[in-house]
Amino acid sequence: MATNKKQTGIRFEPLVLYKLSYIAKKNMRSLNAQLEFLAQNCIEEYEKENGEIPAKDEDVYK
Repeated sequence: MATNKKQTGIRFEPLVLYKLSYIAKKNMRSLNAQLEFLAQNCIEEYEKENGEIPAKDEDVYK
């Protein structure tokens, strides 16, 4: 399956990872999908308060 998503490694404290995984299961999402959902909500909240974050293709797709 091809994807345009970038892969990253994120470190979590064990308790935080456990709780995030628990929430993901309750929301019927994978841990990755839950983290993407939370990140998108964070971005939307930030941009609502501070304006859109400028992003050029050459910066995003390096």
